[in-house]
Amino acid sequence: MNLKQSLLVAIIISVVGLVAWEMYWRNQGFYPTLDDNEALWAMQRSRVEKATSADILLMGSSRVLFDLQLNQWQEQSGIRPIQLASVGSSPLPIFHDVVNNTNFNGTIIVGVTPGLFFSTTSPDAQPWQWPQSKVDYYKKRTYAQISNHLLSLPLQKNLAFLSDDQGVDGIKLKELLGKINTGNRVLDPMPPFHEFGEIAVDRNNVMKQITLTDTAYANSIIRVWQFFGKKAASGPPPDKASTMAFFLKDLKIFDARGGHLILVRCPSSGTLRAGENMGVPRAEFWDDLVKQAQVKSYHFEDYAQLKDLKCPEESHLSAEDARYFTTELAKIMKDDGALAHLKAN
Repeated sequence: MNLKQSLLVAIIISVVGLVAWEMYWRNQGFYPTLDDNEALWAMQRSRVEKATSADILLMGSSRVLFDLQLNQWQEQSGIRPIQLASVGSSPLPIFHDVVNNTNFNGTIIVGVTPGLFFSTTSPDAQPWQWPQSKVDYYKKRTYAQISNHLLSLPLQKNLAFLSDDQGVDGIKLKELLGKINTGNRVLDPMPPFHEFGEIAVDRNNVMKQITLTDTAYANSIIRVWQFFGKKAASGPPPDKASTMAFFLKDLKIFDARGGHLILVRCPSSGTLRAGENMGVPRAEFWDDLVKQAQVKSYHFEDYAQLKDLKCPEESHLSAEDARYFTTELAKIMKDDGALAHLKAN
């Protein structure tokens, strides 16, 4: 009898504690969000195994994730793309995986963020390691991991304290403990970073509205980009030769089996765009890539309706502008015949 009472008391205390913890964070302005982790990415990667020549894959860094909206793309083309972009990443490991480990021969749209695309082929470097870890997870994931992810989704959708936000907005226990400064502990010198995106189960991602309406919030993110820009300026230069050779080799394989590749340069603005012009100038990097790849390519600066788009934090489009950008880009591609071979599913 005592064991039953102890169990009942433990359950009541646990439920009360969870409700109180959830209410506390809701009152602080937090709300449920999905975790864009390896498991969520792997669910989309698994769809590639059954994808046909009529399908479209999206690859790149966070600009592809924020700027190419699945709903608008589907409205224009009749096809809902599979979103495989990865934040802070080179697209090369994921492109390599699809080219060499699947029979996919549809369309792949690769977003080119020059500082990441041309950064490195070193497996230990962050722009390579992050996307490769997703590929490795997909290859090695177990049925238990798949089940755990599927079971976690309803909880993530309904409990704010499970929010995937990191940095200054992180409220998971690991994030909270990481903010505690004890003794001579050296904290990360990176400026406080706000998570500014919200992702859906199919990885359609939009910018949080606060990034557009709160200048201080947006400026805090800009300071993070400036921090990374200074680190990049003091580090090794972009490895253009290695990255180009790696990518073009895979492109040759993909092209030989009937695949279609499209390159896209998403918008950037402000001081970040100025830094890109100096560190990875268009003529030397983007233009040379397009020349050697010999595929359809679209740079936002080449189109009147796209060239003046402004990014609230200089690197990604707001939700409204991303919808506009996707719509207009799809129209441009259709008029250019880039999507003529596709048939809606």
